[in-house]
Amino acid sequence: MGRKAIPSRSDLVDYGHTVAGHAGTMCDADGELFIKPCTLAEVDFYNSANEKHPEFAELMPLYMGTLQLNDSAELSSIEDGVAGPVASDAAKEELTKAVTGQSSAETQEKGKWVQNKSKKIKTDQAVVLENSGAGFTKPNILDVKLGVRLWADDAPIEKKKRFDDITAKTTHKALGFRIAGMKIYRGSSMKSELDEEEYKIYDKDYGRVHVNEDNIVDNFRKFIFNKTAGIDDDLAHAVAVAFLHDLRNVERVLSSEESRMYSASLLFVFEGDGDKLREAIAQNNAAAEEAEAEAEDAKPVTNSLRVDSGIVMNDEPNADADDDDDEEDGPTLPKVFSLKLIDFAHAQWTPGQGPDENTLKGVRSLIDIFEKLVR
Repeated sequence: MGRKAIPSRSDLVDYGHTVAGHAGTMCDADGELFIKPCTLAEVDFYNSANEKHPEFAELMPLYMGTLQLNDSAELSSIEDGVAGPVASDAAKEELTKAVTGQSSAETQEKGKWVQNKSKKIKTDQAVVLENSGAGFTKPNILDVKLGVRLWADDAPIEKKKRFDDITAKTTHKALGFRIAGMKIYRGSSMKSELDEEEYKIYDKDYGRVHVNEDNIVDNFRKFIFNKTAGIDDDLAHAVAVAFLHDLRNVERVLSSEESRMYSASLLFVFEGDGDKLREAIAQNNAAAEEAEAEAEDAKPVTNSLRVDSGIVMNDEPNADADDDDDEEDGPTLPKVFSLKLIDFAHAQWTPGQGPDENTLKGVRSLIDIFEKLVR
């Protein structure tokens, strides 16, 4: 996607593809930009990643800048993100202080934390990102929340206890992640289970209540292998191989960085319409073959695009097949798949402390699962 001007607040519309309950999210009229109310800490993390950690920034959605909202928007908290009014004045006060970076009357007030039933805080700032769901006809979307420990160091005691309880009762404990939300185009043969756009929706409770170690692989298989939408085994296998390739790159980059993220997510997106998926793969492969031929003519040695199981992937983690310099060279190619690291409200760089093993546990578990899917 080429660079776009950041829209004004009046030009935004509600975003319709959230799967983990991120209330208050918006997009531009074309659906190419994703606007999410956020904290200053999250903005700072995006800025620092792009300035000093380019490989890490490649894992994130393309960062376009920030937008000042005219009114105070509702920001879903990272841990649950459920829409609704703020539960109480005490909760509102506590969460407002969290946005401003102030502690809750320092440590003596932490024991008085009141759970925010709505999971929303007030902010007048939004981060503007490339929409990971844009460029697809029928995007299948899966939000996977990472980590065994879900709370940041400055979380109140009661919040830590509640999050530890979530970990103990879900796949966070053994696998280091849980399914936070999922939507699958024609994900059921029963029309009564589909919404008006023919999606089957799995909300945040699904990953907490119905997913466990015994059926976790089957749930990922359900997300990708979907003959009801025209995705046969060969197409699904190609998608799984592509995600596995990118997951290994996520592990490599996170292992080389010193950071800490709590309740960050990996967002899996791919074309959910089987016919459109097949067409997109064919167009991308044709473009890759043409690019390879041109590169071979221009350079004797090059790290070229390669085609693996039918989907173009790049051997260079930081190489971009849709580089801005080449915007005018041809039409925009349809997207096949996308894997992005998202949600950085509780993220920071931690020099000298080593890699983020809490997050990496979930990534490595996902790699194990996708290795099973491609066998």
